[in-house]
Amino acid sequence: MALSSGTVNGLTYRRNVSVPFIMVGMGTCGTIAGAKRTFEAIEQYLTERSITAQCARVGCLGLCSLEPLVEVQMPGRCRLLLKNVHHSSVASLLDDLFHQILPVEHAFAQYRDESLSAWGDVPFVDELPFFTLQNRVVLANCGKINPFDIDEYLSAGGYKAFQKAISGYTSAELCDLIEESGLRGRSGGGFPTGRKWKSVLYSNAMQKYLICNAEESDPGAFMDRAIIEGDPHRVLEGMAIATYAVGANKAYIYIRSEYSIAIQTLEHAIRQAKERGFLGHNILNSGFSLDIAIKKCPGAFVCGEETALIASIEGKRGMPETKPPYPSIQGLFKKPTVVNNVETFANVPVIVQNGPAWFASLGTTNSKGTKIFAISGKTKYTALVEVNMGTSLRKVIFDIVGGIKNGKRFRALFLGGPIGHCLTDEELDTPIGFDELRQAGLSMGSGGMVVLDEDNCIIDTLRYFTHFMQQQSCGKCIPCREGTRRLSEIFDKLTRKPDPAVKAAPIERIKGIMQLEPLADVMRTTSLCGLGQSAATPILSALQKFKPDFEEHLYERKCSAKVCKQLKTYTISPKLCTGCGICAPKCPTEAIKGSLRSTYRIIEELCISCGKCVDACKFNAILIQ
Repeated sequence: MALSSGTVNGLTYRRNVSVPFIMVGMGTCGTIAGAKRTFEAIEQYLTERSITAQCARVGCLGLCSLEPLVEVQMPGRCRLLLKNVHHSSVASLLDDLFHQILPVEHAFAQYRDESLSAWGDVPFVDELPFFTLQNRVVLANCGKINPFDIDEYLSAGGYKAFQKAISGYTSAELCDLIEESGLRGRSGGGFPTGRKWKSVLYSNAMQKYLICNAEESDPGAFMDRAIIEGDPHRVLEGMAIATYAVGANKAYIYIRSEYSIAIQTLEHAIRQAKERGFLGHNILNSGFSLDIAIKKCPGAFVCGEETALIASIEGKRGMPETKPPYPSIQGLFKKPTVVNNVETFANVPVIVQNGPAWFASLGTTNSKGTKIFAISGKTKYTALVEVNMGTSLRKVIFDIVGGIKNGKRFRALFLGGPIGHCLTDEELDTPIGFDELRQAGLSMGSGGMVVLDEDNCIIDTLRYFTHFMQQQSCGKCIPCREGTRRLSEIFDKLTRKPDPAVKAAPIERIKGIMQLEPLADVMRTTSLCGLGQSAATPILSALQKFKPDFEEHLYERKCSAKVCKQLKTYTISPKLCTGCGICAPKCPTEAIKGSLRSTYRIIEELCISCGKCVDACKFNAILIQ
């Protein structure tokens, strides 16, 4: 089988010129959507018909909401990117392709190649904003190479940067190179990576460690997982370079245990790297040795904090410690330790290979390179995108991922997950960058974006965040433990009707809102880690920008978005009610009164807004306000 390769808009691809070539995206998002069954159906189709073809599994291409994604290269034809290919449609789809018929329902795009025949009425990848407005540096191989085949990574230039580093640079020169590039940590804080490495390199300790933080705490983020599942050797190569640069010989990948596909991919990649001599003793006869171990973690939010992470690796309960000393001075087993996240390490090979000046040419004055964002919520595409620093948030949401789906109106953006900021439409023109966002009173966080439309309730979203933070608090420090509990109580009361049996209930609701700012100030200044320090950040930013929403829930006791279940008011329309009485027995509080063949009514004081009457009524006579 003859293969040639090329690049389209930062997407590395292979061109098969002899037999059909089929790739199936089988990252976590694809697998959940049914990609495994799709892959099996493709193999069964080819076997039953004795068709010679090449099949491969790849990682996530970034178009998560269109999974399962399949790419098909027919001999002599441009490669097709097909969306929503479920196992039930595989046979008819491949029948069409093998008869040179375009499966219109599934065709999403095709890769332009002047030497091959194009498919009609299918846009080219270089015509789609989703691809053309990205700069896929870290994600270049994701969705394009088989993550279980080291040869594919090597054919894409893999491990060349590592060989260049250990043969052509001293440790100090590598640290200087990374510092010159302007690479900053991609976990949210944006601390200069080269400076962190130097503090470990120039320590006097005989033993040093390196940790790759793959504990993706933000529930709306999946960047690190996708990188590992799609291009694990890039992460290993970046770690290997970094370990050599700081003078360490032992590294850990700290990853949440539920990332089963990512763990499986990493374990296989580490075995292959050892077999090829890129890990182990005396690597490539350089005198440098490196062992990388995987440490599975319980998936607690607080374990994303570096001191809690270190405690967990040591076999202790994952709880944060006061700083200083910082891990670069006294980290794992009390030794100097570098802690960076997956995306940071994935940038290292391309910096070494292309040079610091190349990387520094991307982005803004103080924020170099690219940034990956996981976008979820009410956008057209749920997606993983990589853009140059300096790109506006508006371009990411409205151009790259297609804007708000179903023509709805943009409502808000939560940037940085449950401890991030709430942004309005006016703030979407802010350029992406550590300092640029900070100057606007915002923060990037790890890169999760949750987009809300007009049907979402800001208060209900904040209630979810407060409950999440309360559950994730380790409980070590009182301000966080009690503060998150109090925040949850305030929003629970705000999203339900006051109990008529408690005369002070309305006053308690008002007092709760008045306590938000002083409570947040105490948590911010006295909590041990970022969880407690930032737990009230989305609340305070929303309180400032969406004050009418708070007032509506507080004073009018209603939710105009009709999301807060316990604030809904149920009434029975006299015109539509037939008096059948089927709703009354369904009410758990006996709030529905009336008699057969006459109009029924709901006693508001007894109604708990469970909605069982709505499900029972066959005449749509129950109105919700």
